[in-house]
Amino acid sequence: MSQDIYLTGITTTGTPHIGNYVGAIRPGIAASKDKSKKNFYFLADYHALAKAEDPERINRSTLEIAAAWLALGLDTENAVFYRQSDIEEIPHLTWILSSVTAKGLMNRAHSYKAVVQANEESGNRDPDKGIMMALYCYPILMAADILMFKSTKVPVGRDQKQHVEMTRDIAQRFNHRYGDIFTIPEAAISDSTAVLAGLDGRKMSKSYNNIIPLFADEKSLRKLIMKIKTNSLEPGEPKDTAGSTLYDMYKAFATEEEVKNIEKRYAEGIAWGEMKQVLFEYINEHIKPARDEYQRLVDDPAIVEKKLLKGAEKAREISVPYLDEIRYAVGIRKLG
Repeated sequence: MSQDIYLTGITTTGTPHIGNYVGAIRPGIAASKDKSKKNFYFLADYHALAKAEDPERINRSTLEIAAAWLALGLDTENAVFYRQSDIEEIPHLTWILSSVTAKGLMNRAHSYKAVVQANEESGNRDPDKGIMMALYCYPILMAADILMFKSTKVPVGRDQKQHVEMTRDIAQRFNHRYGDIFTIPEAAISDSTAVLAGLDGRKMSKSYNNIIPLFADEKSLRKLIMKIKTNSLEPGEPKDTAGSTLYDMYKAFATEEEVKNIEKRYAEGIAWGEMKQVLFEYINEHIKPARDEYQRLVDDPAIVEKKLLKGAEKAREISVPYLDEIRYAVGIRKLG
């Protein structure tokens, strides 16, 4: 039986936050140490361009996200950790895949449809106002990321399942035309992965500006946790854990026994201020060991750069010959 190949991409558009940590980074790091799996982790800096971000922000985010994964213990000997833009074969493959991708398929992409809907709702005559081709073709670049390393499993949240389905469509169409070249991947959706709410109760997201940065210093971390939205129940009044952002955050970090204890304190009517202090102390203690290492790496980007280039070397041992095979299949070959 062949080994499963897992691939995870992280878009470089901001500072890693605790939602990223419990949702993707922590399970990803655990998987990187599993010798029975082959894991690829990449910094999706070309994808960041689709969001038309500030160049300095993309550059800073690449450093911060890479440093976070390394500081938290990613096993770069067992896993392949690289920057998307260091793999020259990926843009080549993106163009080849665009030759077998129907425009109708791209029209159905959630990210594209969301902007069209926003344009229509705001009364714009042009439904495509402000839409760049990088956003429109985003799923093709993502397909190239996935297919280049023959991934069999792509860990995604339910809201990103469509990207993997589109990759499957593109790969199947290519294989139908040119032969059995691509591995058809599957979405790996974990129901146990926590999705955390942010400061305002909505899903924690950079776009909502409601995040708690993963490596915020103690003072900032405490200040942010104290700002988390709660209801108006008084101390001593029993509180429901369902829908409580504080409880969900605590549960994402704590042991089963500690969670049972906090549930008991909720039933007894723990004061929100006290619960916020408990949460702050717990998260701070959990993150503290990696915080110093993270700072060391951010202060010395050359260490991070070296790790990424070493990962790119490993990745290109696969991508260079594979692109040759793909090009040959489509008729781009040497003459004579």
